[in-house]
Amino acid sequence: MSRSSLAAMLVILAGTAHAEAPRVVTDIAPVQGLAARVMQGVGEPAVLVRPGASAHGYALKPSDAAALESAQVVFFVGPELTPWLLRPIETLAPQAAHVELLAAPGTVELQARQGATFAPHKDHDAADGHDHADHNHAEDHADEHGHSHDGVDPHAWLDPENGKAWTRAIAAELARLDPANAAAYATNADAALAEIDAAAADTRAALAPLGDLRFIAFHDAYQYLENRFGVTAAGSVSLSDASAPSPARIAELRAAVGAMGVTCALSEPQFDPDLLGTVFKGSGVTTAVIDPLGAAIPPGPQFYPALIRSLGTALAACRAGG
Repeated sequence: MSRSSLAAMLVILAGTAHAEAPRVVTDIAPVQGLAARVMQGVGEPAVLVRPGASAHGYALKPSDAAALESAQVVFFVGPELTPWLLRPIETLAPQAAHVELLAAPGTVELQARQGATFAPHKDHDAADGHDHADHNHAEDHADEHGHSHDGVDPHAWLDPENGKAWTRAIAAELARLDPANAAAYATNADAALAEIDAAAADTRAALAPLGDLRFIAFHDAYQYLENRFGVTAAGSVSLSDASAPSPARIAELRAAVGAMGVTCALSEPQFDPDLLGTVFKGSGVTTAVIDPLGAAIPPGPQFYPALIRSLGTALAACRAGG
């Protein structure tokens, strides 16, 4: 074989290896961002829940079904966030690997909080990770049609330490499925961990001057952020982003504004911003916008660090008055 023929064959083989990168589907943009960073230079993951949509009650589109049917691996937070996703995975992607990231080694879990002003959960140690290797989430949640509030709080991606744990889990699974690119996945994951650490440091610095800031969120999605960075939410307007607050809950929150020193409320771009204004009219509480799914952040390998930084920016704006 001539040198030119050998070179041409190597080019063809390289192109084939790239084309055969695992077909990856993710549930939400933060998970897609983590997978995109690990796969950078190898392939691009798809995402099911589009920007601006709620993860708790998403309706699959035909293109989403097609993506699942061709998937080799599905990375998703878990049925605690998207109970509607279990049946499509089982029926459309039965041969694909299914990776529940809440069950990934090293993941820190917090219990879902109850009540408008968050009754504490006495038995939970927030500092410890929880290993779910023997727990069958699918059996526990297969018949649910809404977001569960009796167990684990699913918004775990808002803790950058969980982002790091999930990056490692994604890299390990991709290396298992695609050993030819294992070195690339490992290199990308190592770089991603450093980038997440840098974003966390920036966010910690942004939050340090906020001192005793106490805020109310549209829905209780920020417990992991509070736990990691030492900020405090006083309550949430809605139990979840899929339910409207009751009059009693609104009355409880209005009473808490003065008693708990609440100074601002955080709305989310996919929900009616006038609701917070109605709840806190005349209370002196200011509002700012925060987005736990990062709808305004461009998708891609740098999505997740940008999301973590955006949280600090939103809370700083909350203290500043919107």
